[in-house]
Amino acid sequence: MLFNIGDLVTRKSHNNDIIFKILKIEDRIVYLKGKDIRLYADSYIEDLVISKNEFIDKEDDLLKVREKITLDRSEYFYLPGKILHIDGDEEYLDRCMKFYKELNVMAQGIKLKEQEIPNEIEKYLEIYKPNILVITGHDAMYNRNNNVSYKNSDNFIRAIQVARKYEENQERLIIIAGACQSNYEELIRSGANFASSPKRVNIHALDPAIIASSIALSDRSKPIDLLDIIERTKYKEEGVGGIITNGTMYKGYPR
Repeated sequence: MLFNIGDLVTRKSHNNDIIFKILKIEDRIVYLKGKDIRLYADSYIEDLVISKNEFIDKEDDLLKVREKITLDRSEYFYLPGKILHIDGDEEYLDRCMKFYKELNVMAQGIKLKEQEIPNEIEKYLEIYKPNILVITGHDAMYNRNNNVSYKNSDNFIRAIQVARKYEENQERLIIIAGACQSNYEELIRSGANFASSPKRVNIHALDPAIIASSIALSDRSKPIDLLDIIERTKYKEEGVGGIITNGTMYKGYPR
């Protein structure tokens, strides 16, 4: 079977569980990027098949998220929290920005390579002064000879530390950090309010945006429903965890 750049494929050896887009083909090795999951991979060309259903894991699967955070606009007006979303992947960033727009949440998106984020983040915090900060992109856990390491968790940790020097109060700046298989415990210890990935699983491209928009649209005078917000993500508590904090939205009357 012939494959082309941009084709949507799955891997037979992994029970066709994730849809990938082909980025590059070199001899028998094909370089892949998750269509909906924040994951890079490579595969022998013989292991690939064209995806039979490109609609698996699309935003249709996440309509329930939008339904849960629809606001009653009959009498009140609302001022959601402002989001700064820094992402190592431009395609996923665009999808997250579209998601924010559909929810009428004010968000600024910045594309930075993961290794650039710690050095650049303070500048953007000064410019946009967000209530909620998302730090995401790509990550992976490697376990070689019982030595565990991570592709980008250290970059995310350093970025969180810089952001916490800028604003140490975890109510004034809510940080959501991490990507697929990230070092959840260290991200939380570094000062993130929410992080991935407690069970070192992959996460959906929209999971950081789901958490951020849910908090942006939660009343700032009340603690969030932590379990309910995590339940809105694709892989729930296996993919994302966090701490209870207040929302960031002002509610006013009359409209």
